[in-house]
Amino acid sequence: MLVISLAGCNAPGQSEVTLTPASQTAEIQGTPGIEGTPIPVAPGTTPSSPSLPGVVTLRIWLPPEFDPYSASPAGNLLKARLEEFTAQNPGVNIEVRLKAVQGAGGLLESLVTASAAAPLALPDLVALPRPLLESAALKGLIYPYNTDTLSLDSADWYEYARQMGTLQTTLFGLPFAGDALVLAYRPEVLTPARDWQALLEGSHLLVFPAADPNALVTLAFYLAQGGQLQDEQGRPALTEAALLNVLEYYQQAAAVNLMPFWLTQSETDGQAWATFTAEQHPMLITWLSSYLSAQNTAAANLALATLPTSDGTSFTLATGWNWALASQDPLRRELSTHLAEFLVDETFLAAWTQAAGYLPPYPGALETWTDSALRSVAGQAARSAQLVPPTEILASLGPLLEQATVSVLKAESTPPYAVQTALEQLSSP
Repeated sequence: MLVISLAGCNAPGQSEVTLTPASQTAEIQGTPGIEGTPIPVAPGTTPSSPSLPGVVTLRIWLPPEFDPYSASPAGNLLKARLEEFTAQNPGVNIEVRLKAVQGAGGLLESLVTASAAAPLALPDLVALPRPLLESAALKGLIYPYNTDTLSLDSADWYEYARQMGTLQTTLFGLPFAGDALVLAYRPEVLTPARDWQALLEGSHLLVFPAADPNALVTLAFYLAQGGQLQDEQGRPALTEAALLNVLEYYQQAAAVNLMPFWLTQSETDGQAWATFTAEQHPMLITWLSSYLSAQNTAAANLALATLPTSDGTSFTLATGWNWALASQDPLRRELSTHLAEFLVDETFLAAWTQAAGYLPPYPGALETWTDSALRSVAGQAARSAQLVPPTEILASLGPLLEQATVSVLKAESTPPYAVQTALEQLSSP
């Protein structure tokens, strides 16, 4: 552990963590401090610390949902963890700023603006969802971790988490919050089926956002069939047989009202939830975080299961959030790396992910969740999860899969015709 012993204009030995309440503004600042104590050093070791003058203020950018000053259980845990870091590292202050995820003043746009016009305003550590991590890395806005001292190549991490922090074998993010597609259902109405045939026989309607531009549900079913996303040259590709199997199932499901045509009116998870809730439908494919949020805010009386697949084998798609390094100063990145490692500690994430409603990146963190049924399903999802494909793959394949899904559910085309249409559009210049 890096030992920080820095002096500056503040009183010696003082540190502070600046935490601010969430608001509607894109950027927020706030106040107060705490006193810290040095980290103990193992006998016979020599502490190494970056040669940073005076008191060091590490700036963290977060979305409002992770606000440590929100007074929520998850917020309180994060606030206490940041205070613990400054207590162990005298001379280090932490300043938290809240940024919207998307849009003007959002995380990525702010990184672009600050990098070009105000490098000193860049965060040292920024929480980025996987798609923004990809974009930020490709734009050169974030920096890789030093893999000589840090690696995700360990059985301590779920496979989806190892994939989530890495781009083309380079480690750009430390995963701290995961999410996966799951099945929410009403236990007083049904017992969930694990395979497609049992779903057909159950005669219970299944809600999902069939018009999702990324077609993530269809993509999950397709990949579970062994479908490929790229050819030998690395170009976006589709496996004809796998896609045909999925679309033929959709046709059968539409015929028995398992997947009615009006599912094509929903493009987002939120819209699917609205339909599911308003009409009290029995089943919904959604994100784990959405399910947990619904359970925490309403008397939903829902239960959780893994996605049904053609043969009952567990498979799902996952995504999530990473800590990324954005400072242009190598010494500040070294210190920020230690903060990021401190924030992905297994014991801390065990409590924080349960409170925040996210999937942990470690099996060990999940073992301490108190709800045994939830822990079991979340563990199955985490073990079987494959990372949502890169943005450029989704941009090529998502609209084709969405169009094929909609056309079959609305009986506008047959599955073979929809497959051929998708393949022809993919191969056309």
